[in-house]
Amino acid sequence: MFYGALRQTVSVLARTLCRPTVEGRENVPADGAVLLASNHLSFIDSVIIPLSVTQRRVRFLAKSDYFEGTGIKGRVTKTVFSSLGAMPVQRRDARGAMLSLEMMLERLNEGEACVIYPEGTRSRDGRLYRGRTGVALLAMESKAPVVPVAVAGTQDVQPVGASMPRPRPYSIRFGEPLDFSTGYDHLAPGKARREITDRIMDSIHALSGQERAKGYNSLGADE
Repeated sequence: MFYGALRQTVSVLARTLCRPTVEGRENVPADGAVLLASNHLSFIDSVIIPLSVTQRRVRFLAKSDYFEGTGIKGRVTKTVFSSLGAMPVQRRDARGAMLSLEMMLERLNEGEACVIYPEGTRSRDGRLYRGRTGVALLAMESKAPVVPVAVAGTQDVQPVGASMPRPRPYSIRFGEPLDFSTGYDHLAPGKARREITDRIMDSIHALSGQERAKGYNSLGADE
């Protein structure tokens, strides 16, 4: 009940202040496991994407720091993230990243919807970076369809360093689901993961129209 009330409140605020454009929401299955693979421009993406999927709850990973803050802002952040389906994780090293994937795979195997950012962190320059293959590992292990997602304008809603969102327009597009449950058994595991990841990134690019970077995002975004 609290989730529904909070979602409704935040959704009304977002529609009133930001006037978002949402396309392709119907491409997200109403039930069953699904992986939403999105580009990543702002901290606020992890709030906007779950709110835009009105037919079901969506899980996402968030730094454990967001659940440990103090004061009014800390309590509000913890309440909002917990209610919207965030899963607290520590991703300071390779082991932490693997634990994050294991946690998400467990949720997918339980039939839930999860958001993942294949670039690994926010893009500070607006370009779309090469995807890391964890998204392919999840798709192959869970057999869940992958829905490519493209957000735009969220870097203006909450730029890096901004403590609160701003009333700026943004858009989000959901592409058609991609099925990777078959067709890759003839490839070595590493090559299969790379090909699947590249196909997912191509689909995100087709939705976002971003300039593409040649390599991985190594700039960091304090996430």
